Amino acid sequence: MKDQSELILQFQQKDVKAYEKLYNLYCDSISGVVNNIVKNDDVAQEITQDVFIKAWNKGDTYSPQKGRFFTWLLNIARNSAIDYTRSKKFKQSKQNLNADFFVDILESSSSLDSETNTIGLKEFVTKLGETCKSVIELLYFKGFTQKEASEELNIPLGTIKTRNRSCIGELRTMLGV
Repeated sequence: MKDQSELILQFQQKDVKAYEKLYNLYCDSISGVVNNIVKNDDVAQEITQDVFIKAWNKGDTYSPQKGRFFTWLLNIARNSAIDYTRSKKFKQSKQNLNADFFVDILESSSSLDSETNTIGLKEFVTKLGETCKSVIELLYFKGFTQKEASEELNIPLGTIKTRNRSCIGELRTMLGV
């Protein structure tokens, strides 16, 4: 763990070798998470590149006291992927998709592929109750906002917010955090 802390510090000090090491360490996982949201390998690779550039430019904003480096990167990736799905370009590219595109992420064998599952996420999410699975699926894997999830599940926004907090709490407990 000390080696990684030093590596992150070097990254924050704009050390190119540290950037390369961290990129190689996290690239596949970040790309897998992004791809679960955008459903396009090429776009996922492009967004992954952008995530690491954003991290490089904003490296000084990372603080180990606030959480793990991977979690910080993951939040940048998730937000970037969601931003992309809300873009005009994405919406135009998806206008002619058929219903086969919209599959249940947690039930499909390809949804949490091996690249994404390197962090062991699928195992923990599948242990959650059905209520939590549906909320987590929409908010974190499909990139819905809390308001959109509320509309999709036909439940009040406040309930979505409460369930999200409690489900994340359950995941944290499972992970021993």
